[in-house]
Order: sequence, then C-alpha cells, then structure tokens
Amino acid sequence: MADPKTDSTAESTESPDAAQPAANSGAEKYRFRVADYANLLKPRVMSLVVFTAFTGMALAPEPISFWKGLIATLCVAIGAGASGAINMWYDRDIDQHMVRTQKRPIPAGKIEPNQALVFGVVLSIISVVVMYYGVNSQASGLLLFTILYYVFLYTMWLKRTTPQNIVIGGAAGAFPPMIGWVAASGSFSLESGILFAIIFLWTPPHTWALALFRHGDYEKVGVPMMPVVVGSHKTKIQMLIYTLLLVPVTLIPGLIGLSGLVYTAAALVLGIVFLYHIVKLLKDADDKHAKPTFLFSILYLFLIFLFLLVDMVAFFPLPI
Repeated sequence: MADPKTDSTAESTESPDAAQPAANSGAEKYRFRVADYANLLKPRVMSLVVFTAFTGMALAPEPISFWKGLIATLCVAIGAGASGAINMWYDRDIDQHMVRTQKRPIPAGKIEPNQALVFGVVLSIISVVVMYYGVNSQASGLLLFTILYYVFLYTMWLKRTTPQNIVIGGAAGAFPPMIGWVAASGSFSLESGILFAIIFLWTPPHTWALALFRHGDYEKVGVPMMPVVVGSHKTKIQMLIYTLLLVPVTLIPGLIGLSGLVYTAAALVLGIVFLYHIVKLLKDADDKHAKPTFLFSILYLFLIFLFLLVDMVAFFPLPI
C-alpha cells in the first residue's frame, strides 16, 4: 500500500471522504469515554436507589413541587453515582482480580484512578450543594451523611474487616427513600424510618445471595463476606432470619396508614415468594439456587416500592 506521505499520487486519487474513518474513530472514542464515565456511576445500582428515593418523596404527606422533586431526584442520582465512582477508585486493587468487577473502567484501563476519584468527589460536592440550595438543608445533610457513610464507613473500613460489613454498611443503601421523604416534608418521621428498615433488612439476604455464587471471587481477594468466613450453610441461616424479619416489616405500612390493601396484599405475596427462594436455597447443597435468589431479590425490592406507589394511586387504605 502506498504511503500518503511519499506517494505523489495519493492526494489526487484519494476520495474526499477518505478522512471520514478518522473522524468517525474520534467520535467513537469520545462515545466510549462518556460511556466509561457513566459506568463509573454504577447505573444499575443507581436506578434502584433513585426509584426508592422517588417513592419516599411521593409518599411524604407534604407535596413537593415538580422542580424541587426533579432537583432532589437528580441530586440523589448524582450522589449515589459519585459514591460508586469513589468506591471503584478505592477498590481498584481487588476489582482487577474479581470476575464480576474486572471489566469496570479502572481495572480495564479505560479511566485513570485519580480521574475517577476527582470525578466522584466533584459530583458528590455538586449533589450536596445543589440539594441544599435547590431543596432544603435537611435533605442535603442526609445526602452528605449517606455519601460519607458509604465511602468511609463501608468502603474504606467495614468491607475488608468484618463479615458484618454489609449489615452495618448496607444502611447507606437504605437512606434514599428517607432522603426523598425529607426532601418533600423537611423532616424525619416514623414512616420514613419504616421505608429505611425495609431496605436495611433486605440488604443482607440480597447481598449474601450474590456472595454465595461469587464466593471464589471474594475469597481470592480476601474480602470477608459472610460465606467466606462462616461457610455457606450458616450464611443461609442468617439470610432466612433477616427475611423472616423483613416480611412483617413490609406489612407495617398498611398497619400505620401509609398504604392500603393493594400494597399489603402484594407485600404478603412477595414475602412468601421471597421466603420460598430462601428456604429452597437453604436446602440446596451446591448453592445453585443462589443466583436465582439474588435476581429475585432485586425484583422483590422493586415491586415492594412499586406497589407502595400503586397503592397511593389506588387510594384504598387498610382500615385500622
């Protein structure tokens, strides 16, 4: 093939569109860059966080204006994503050795660690400041506390030091509906605490199901997840205990007037199905049912909060 730098005929015979591939290559590279930064925000996790925060906002007794609600939702999304980016920065040393995480932007070499850290810190500050001036100081303070809790208490301390990491640290993922509630009402309440408790009790069986079928990953990098430390069977027993606590708590919204029959019936059915999965996993000697249990747990939480919204629209309160 002739070299354009040395072949005098190259310029005269080359098509006017010859530079197009290079331009397309640049655009493609730019798109990948944007996608890599988006992946730093853990979009799948963020989507559930945002949904639960929106639900808390919608259920609050005081209505929130469209623009304040939009600002609050975006701030929760940005804050959650920023926490995820900082988590990936800190965990880059173990992420590169785990099958589940080795394709993340940092271990894959697509984003430099320091760039990810700056990105996460800047977005964290933006989310808290905008929440403060655009919504209220209480929601801003709770968002800041949630970010710091997840980054420092869970990511940098608990995750690598105790098998109770997800029990204590998992509280960070339970705050979003409370943030939504406070964004709308400006105050905390028993109802927002119940929403917090639902996610708090859901987190251990959900995460330990993942840890069961990713046991080798965690063991390889020395993260003391419950199955690694106490074994599969004892982990499943604890999953059952948390689920037995979770199901009654999900029925409390109907008992205190936060929701009605539509939600209560759905929560009861979903709780029975969740318990079925946990019991089946407990009887499963080779942990093959761990992944189906994990996947159902995601659907379970989504449907619990969805039916809280559906019940609010249906307005069919449970008589007490």
